[in-house]
Amino acid sequence: MMRRRQLLLATACLWALSCASLLRASTPDGLLRVSLNKNKLDREALAAAKVGRQHDSRRLRAAGGDEVPLIDYLNTQYFGVIGIGTPPQNFTVIFDTGSSNLWIPSSKCYFSIACYFHHKYKSSKSSTYKSDGETCKITYGSGSISGFFSKDNVLVGDLVVKSQKFIETTREPSFSFILGKFDGILGLGYPEISVGKAPPIWQSMEEQKLLKDNVFSFWLNRNPDASSGGELVFGGVDPKHFKGNHTYVPVSRKGYWQFNMGDLLIDGHSTGFCAKGCAAIADSGTSLLAGPTAIVAQVNHAIGAEGIISTECKEVVSQYGEMILNLLIAQTDPQKVSCQMAVVWIENQLRENKTKEIILQYANQLCERLPSPNGESTVSCHQISKMPNLSFTIANKSFTLTPEQYIVKLEQGGQTVCISGFMAFDIPPPRGPLWILGDVFMGAYHTVFDFGKDRIGFAESA
Repeated sequence: MMRRRQLLLATACLWALSCASLLRASTPDGLLRVSLNKNKLDREALAAAKVGRQHDSRRLRAAGGDEVPLIDYLNTQYFGVIGIGTPPQNFTVIFDTGSSNLWIPSSKCYFSIACYFHHKYKSSKSSTYKSDGETCKITYGSGSISGFFSKDNVLVGDLVVKSQKFIETTREPSFSFILGKFDGILGLGYPEISVGKAPPIWQSMEEQKLLKDNVFSFWLNRNPDASSGGELVFGGVDPKHFKGNHTYVPVSRKGYWQFNMGDLLIDGHSTGFCAKGCAAIADSGTSLLAGPTAIVAQVNHAIGAEGIISTECKEVVSQYGEMILNLLIAQTDPQKVSCQMAVVWIENQLRENKTKEIILQYANQLCERLPSPNGESTVSCHQISKMPNLSFTIANKSFTLTPEQYIVKLEQGGQTVCISGFMAFDIPPPRGPLWILGDVFMGAYHTVFDFGKDRIGFAESA
């Protein structure tokens, strides 16, 4: 999850550590290991990320003109170091399964302030540089980056990917890019969403036969006191990073690492909205969990999170709640009843055989738990031990998150502020409803991205 007055000093220290990690990446088991660094999340980092989110969500255009927005792009805390060129020029990048391009600032970036705060690639200093010249642009909700394609060797750990096509950015106008503690992005999504048809780096590794197995895996260290942020492993999995066996689910749609999931349960009780299935994306570039507002409001109610009071929501419940209840009792198709959120809430209470008064009171309370427009909802840090477990259903198996796992602690003025790890995010059919399982989930569950068999695996993190 991603003042900046200490940026240069912090970056210099990071470089000293990252160069050492590059040298230590090779291991006898044939796995390519990339050490992940992390920053402690604080209120300023969260605010920096929200600059973009207040305008819109991140968007990438996939093949066929299809668009899926992914949120919280810059608010991530896991990053590592790669080298580009010969000799290698080091860059800090976010390893992002929610995009597919590799981009870093160019030495030809003259008019964007962001470029002056980050390391820039100098093609003239690389003996393996190859000109491409094709111009490109990637648009995010927080702004856009533009530049041109080049080819050069990319050093990941001690593995050299030859003639990798990547973007040299010449414009990074967004304020969020200025504040980001990373130079660029290394996309690990499918080639279907790659701008300019540039192969993602794992595809290049596969084609150049550099990997033992055609997989990569993430272990995210969620211990706030640990110096290591975790590890990204190419070519296999490290058994020290997980417990038991992985549960695999096939990729349902290539582009993002998208798969089908089932219901979200609160202490074993259905939240209803995804009872018949929802799409989900495993996204290492998103810090929190993002899902349908109808479910997030129920989660916030169950954990006592405070968003803002929605006057419109309360008016709907007040004027139409009893009518919706009567229609559902009469077994009217829920799809034919307006106000989808209220229908989901009332339908769930009917399954519990609650009285009309209790049902309408519950729906009214949920209106007060709707997440704030800026995303986060706060909770009492003292109540964490009393909060319920939450479970995602994937491949007919429950993946449980404890309160300690789904509550995120922020540092603010020497004090700790706790926020819900759930954010509201609504995508209509046919692409939605959609969940984005970010670092909160991937920290609890070691995640394998198997591009050889087009599947994703989850196992309890060790």
